[in-house]
Amino acid sequence: MRRGRPGASPRGAAERTLTSVGAGDAATGEAKAHAAERGEASRLWYITLSVSGSEAPLREVRRALEQLAHDHPFLLTSRYAVDHAEIRYWEEARDLHDAAAVALRLWGEHRASAKLPPWEIVGLEVIDRDTYHQRVAEGYGPPPASPVGVHPF
Repeated sequence: MRRGRPGASPRGAAERTLTSVGAGDAATGEAKAHAAERGEASRLWYITLSVSGSEAPLREVRRALEQLAHDHPFLLTSRYAVDHAEIRYWEEARDLHDAAAVALRLWGEHRASAKLPPWEIVGLEVIDRDTYHQRVAEGYGPPPASPVGVHPF
């Protein structure tokens, strides 16, 4: 699957391609090769996506998040309640804009396949790997995703 963001490409690049860690398809390798050809290195970004909406049965929310994690094994951890959830994972992308674009599409693109609740995205944090490790070392950042998996708040 090849995903691109519309609009002018920076630095004279002919195309911008977005990839997800663990996507595993041929386009992911192709996108990395394109980025390497243009001298653009992929970086890891720590994503926290928050969604919220009307109440849904807790068992259905858990099942949907487990399905999403099964479909996309790059998801580290999800926390949920009857009216909101938080998903944390690592994304590989050229820059923050590409990482955020992929993250903002995650919930909507998988709403039907994972039978996710019809919630809206209410929060997004994207930080680079160094910032993540600095926050954790200083004791005020997101805790390491442990235990990995889907858990209630």
